Amino acid sequence: MWKDFSRSDLAHSPGAVRTMALAALAASFFLALLCGLFYNAWTYEVDRILREEGGWQARLTLPQTGAALEQTLETLERFAQVDTITCNDALSGQDFSVVDLTFRDRSTAYETLESIQARLGLSDQQAEAHDTLLSRYLITDPQDPTPPLLLPFLLGVWGAVALALVLLLRNAFEITMQARLHRLGILASVGATPRQLRLCLLQEAAAVSLLPLAAGTLLGFAGCAGVLAAVNQAAADLPGRQPAVFTLHPLVVLAALLSALCTVLLSAWLPARRLCRIPPLEALRGTARQQSAWRGKRTLTTRLLARCFGIRGELAGNALYAQKKSLRIANISLLLSFLGFTAMLCFFTLSGISTRMTYFERYQDAWDVMATLPDTQLSDFTLTDSLAALPDVEDCVVYEKRQASVLLPTETQSQALQDLGGLGALAGEDAAATQDGWLVDAPLVILDDASFLRFCEEASLAPSLDGAVLLNRVWDSMHSNFRSRQYLPFVQPGTAALTLTEPDGTALGELPLLGLTDTPPNLREEYDQYTLVLFWPQSLWAEWAQENRLPAPTKTPEVLVRLLGHEGISQTECEALQSEVSTLLDQSGYTYTVENRLTERATNDRMIQGAESILGAFCLLLAVIGLANVFLNTLGFVEQRRREFARYLSLGMTPRELRSLFWMEGAVLALRPLVITLPLTAGMVALMLRASYLDPALFLAEAPVLPVVLFASGIVLFVALAYTLGARKVLCSDLAEILKDDRLP
Repeated sequence: MWKDFSRSDLAHSPGAVRTMALAALAASFFLALLCGLFYNAWTYEVDRILREEGGWQARLTLPQTGAALEQTLETLERFAQVDTITCNDALSGQDFSVVDLTFRDRSTAYETLESIQARLGLSDQQAEAHDTLLSRYLITDPQDPTPPLLLPFLLGVWGAVALALVLLLRNAFEITMQARLHRLGILASVGATPRQLRLCLLQEAAAVSLLPLAAGTLLGFAGCAGVLAAVNQAAADLPGRQPAVFTLHPLVVLAALLSALCTVLLSAWLPARRLCRIPPLEALRGTARQQSAWRGKRTLTTRLLARCFGIRGELAGNALYAQKKSLRIANISLLLSFLGFTAMLCFFTLSGISTRMTYFERYQDAWDVMATLPDTQLSDFTLTDSLAALPDVEDCVVYEKRQASVLLPTETQSQALQDLGGLGALAGEDAAATQDGWLVDAPLVILDDASFLRFCEEASLAPSLDGAVLLNRVWDSMHSNFRSRQYLPFVQPGTAALTLTEPDGTALGELPLLGLTDTPPNLREEYDQYTLVLFWPQSLWAEWAQENRLPAPTKTPEVLVRLLGHEGISQTECEALQSEVSTLLDQSGYTYTVENRLTERATNDRMIQGAESILGAFCLLLAVIGLANVFLNTLGFVEQRRREFARYLSLGMTPRELRSLFWMEGAVLALRPLVITLPLTAGMVALMLRASYLDPALFLAEAPVLPVVLFASGIVLFVALAYTLGARKVLCSDLAEILKDDRLP
């Protein structure tokens, strides 16, 4: 009987069928899209980690080789959770061995590693877990106070979207069920129990939703494939990036289908449960619609509309209050989408201005092509002259960097620095005091001899290779900010030598100085504040290091090659120069990485545009959810609005005045997110400008006014369209006939 009733009821309610089908299609589409995107993002990240870092889950550094190592490996094999044991010959040395482990159950990785560490007597530095890889499987170190939260965050986003869809679809199903409230009252009056009515409504929702669920899931995964293809196309020129490959797992498809089905059933069960509790007499009269609007509650919106438009404004405000629950998703989604969109654009605009000022514009005359040669010392590099002779090269500097410290007596500080209270007053905790003065970090920049001599001439010093040059400046952080730094002399003008030390303060020897300068050489380098930067010629460094028996560097040495092209060099010329540099380095057998400034800037711009596109699409998705709720509400509750407007018509209001009520409701719904968002965004921008010390005029000149206006116009346009269609559907009917309906209270 219930099947026949449902079949007959749905056949005579095509509008209800369409509403439920579209709701199920939208839910399954969004959930399948999110499941596909999250799964492919997860697989891409895992593949990247496996490709770049390896698939090991734990790594042991054993101070053993030979027979002792074999015995340790046998001990490791006795652990039940250890799956594979691999000796990493690339990382092993003559007196130690590196062993990579994987586990049968990844969730026990940290517990098993702790047991292995205790059994073999290894220190924390000798036993390492692959935290990055394990965190992608939701396995985190229980002792880590700040575990990676990327994957839990994505799962939280998925849950939030599913909850939003439940609330959205609940309104859709309530619309269809509310329209049949009179028939439900008839069934209840002849003996149908609330449980039977609930099962009937759920049965109808499931029957109507099965095909849309399957279609929406297919469309969602197709949309995921399209998004990945668009991302690959946008990032095709990024160096070293592997293209994303669309993949699906049967469990992902099953999860998308089940989550969509549960979402639809839960969305149908909530209104069915409420409606089936309505007394039969109220259901027969159709009075279950919320009557709060007629109780005279005056909200802020109602008072403002009443003040501006009189009784019509009060009626529109009351109608909005009556629909506040059904429009809750619309209000929240439109507000979050517009707020997120404007905040994102303003953030990227400010970030772009800051990056351009602090990096691209700051170093645009410092380099055009940069090569980095790891595991190479400056004394072993032999291509300086060949690189300087390349076409379009106006200046070539080859250098390497080391780290040391300087013991600076208090009296050696400049008078201007002492007047401010000394180094401790400016640097605070960054300065280390000793009994003899201050232990100051001293970055060492070792230039090839020809470049060092040119630098001496630029600094107005007598060219010589018998001493180093000190960058004699310290940031006056008391009277300037990092955006426009003011500098003071660091040491006394007559300082002719400094005592170099190791980081722990052990003296290494005296270093003669050729002179002091407040302008560093034209390199792409950012020097730490409150440090004494020393520029050395290569020949002096080799001689001084041999005489003072410097300890081995803590970091792997690398040589940097800075090439500066002619004025106005184009990106094509930069890429050609980069290719020539790569050819020279390849022919000499060096391991290197090489980049050029203009391509790096274009790549940075594409990455920002990609991030803006992804975040903008998410904001657009929120807006679509909100607008869908508006359309469902305005087009779904037509029967109830007809009764409402029939009352107004009987009181003497004209159709034009009735139509104005719709316009006022739509204006409030569309403009409320804008009115709330714009002051919040202005406040956030003011805080960001204050934190970054940027001139507000720079931001105003590049403010994203046009995208924000277009986004806001889209919201207003679609809300107006929804209310226009709703008004036409209500006002084009014969409202006078509705007054004769005996069900009208």
